[in-house]
Amino acid sequence: MVVPQVRSFGIAGIEGFDVSVECFISGGLPKFDIGGLPDAAVKESRDRVRAAVKSCGYRFPPSHVTVNLAPADTKKAGSMYDLPVFLSILAASGAIKPLSPTQAFIGELSLSGEVRPVPGVLSMAMRAGRTGVRELFVPALNAAEACFAGSVTVYPVRHATELLEHLAGRAPIAPAVREDAPSSPSYDVDFSEVKGQENVKRALEVAAAGGHNILLIGPPGAGKSMLAKRLPTILPDMSRREQLETTAIYSAAGKTVNDGKIMSERPFRSPHHTMSHAAMAGGAQLQPGEISLAHNGILFLDELPEFHRDVIEALRQPIEDGRVTISRSAGTATYPSRFMLVCAMNPCKCGWFGHPSGRCTCTAASVEAYRAKVSGPLLDRIDMHIEVPALEFDELRERAPAEPSAAIKARVNAARQIQRDRYKKLRIDCNAQMGQEPLRQFCALDETGEKLMKNAFDRLGLTARSHDRILRVARTIADLAGSEEIKAPHLAEAIQYRAYDFKVEK
Repeated sequence: MVVPQVRSFGIAGIEGFDVSVECFISGGLPKFDIGGLPDAAVKESRDRVRAAVKSCGYRFPPSHVTVNLAPADTKKAGSMYDLPVFLSILAASGAIKPLSPTQAFIGELSLSGEVRPVPGVLSMAMRAGRTGVRELFVPALNAAEACFAGSVTVYPVRHATELLEHLAGRAPIAPAVREDAPSSPSYDVDFSEVKGQENVKRALEVAAAGGHNILLIGPPGAGKSMLAKRLPTILPDMSRREQLETTAIYSAAGKTVNDGKIMSERPFRSPHHTMSHAAMAGGAQLQPGEISLAHNGILFLDELPEFHRDVIEALRQPIEDGRVTISRSAGTATYPSRFMLVCAMNPCKCGWFGHPSGRCTCTAASVEAYRAKVSGPLLDRIDMHIEVPALEFDELRERAPAEPSAAIKARVNAARQIQRDRYKKLRIDCNAQMGQEPLRQFCALDETGEKLMKNAFDRLGLTARSHDRILRVARTIADLAGSEEIKAPHLAEAIQYRAYDFKVEK
């Protein structure tokens, strides 16, 4: 006896995997079993599928129905298997013809047979295109993102009866058409709105051009948050690969934005300081956390010392590796997490330590305790430590508009293009991602630069990691200047961005 098979897909992290849905109908008392390591949502599909079969005018087999989700040793989670289970039962009972192995089906069913959207469709569609599927049937609300897989024809399905009519050849469904998102995202904020702080703007330009992590330190009202929230307006445009990666993460998290179209705007995640370790790294159900939702974008931590210590320390390994592996009771998943870390903090609890007005009320011990909330290893992984001074009255009253984001972004895009051309054979997108071999090859110093770096190393007490991060920042500054070599002024500026004194002398 031939057991009909219906192709479908699952998702682990942001990677899709093949699932074959098999159905066998035998004699005996009526029973409906689903095997193949299903989770609770998959097991509950029995009731949804039974009701959908009857709602579509078919007779549910009054026998022992056994459905297997192969491979049986891989855990299946979610409601995306409703539609293929529905079709496998109809095929096994002879109500419809066997389905082609070049067709695949994804979708959740309502009790009335409506096909509802599911998370992770983009990753599953990309997997479908790599495994010989030519026709992919997905919920109508997921069709826009599935189209970006490119190598597969996507059919939007609104109701199970609509799909059955299509498969019978009576009422074909029109394939979905891909609609690209705008190539240049628009923003409601702009750097032209920021008064003064020219040195900080320059530091943010360098950070954006090289993808460097940055820490802003200054008193309340100096503009730290305002500057950080405008950083996305000068980030370089995303490549096609970055757009697909980012959209796949948000799709897996069930947070697809832009009406299902591909994401063209780099993420800007700004979680509250009361967040948990699981929310930062990834949840109990293997959902991506903030460090993955910020992939290819910015993770902004305002009031950095107020975050729980374990939450902050969770950043250390992803910053180095560019990925995070979540191990929970539900299983294990690996997500990419290559982001720009942008942090803001006050110099002390009251915020006015070191201000010329002398209004700080903190003791030296309390200042040290406040700063100690941020560990040395994390600070060592932040490329640039920038002081943001309080604005003077004349700067606030300045009427002339500042340089707009568009002008800054043009310079950032030019510098990033230099980096893409330099690293095109190394799978590196920006200077911040350089490993040891590219660092030796592209960040060589002349004799003057060597002396300057040695003096900074001894005077600032640098580590090997901070030494390398200064070189990466210097390489970015040289790129902004259009220089093939790192010269002494480029290195001096990079050292200046690392020279903030965290010692307390009151």
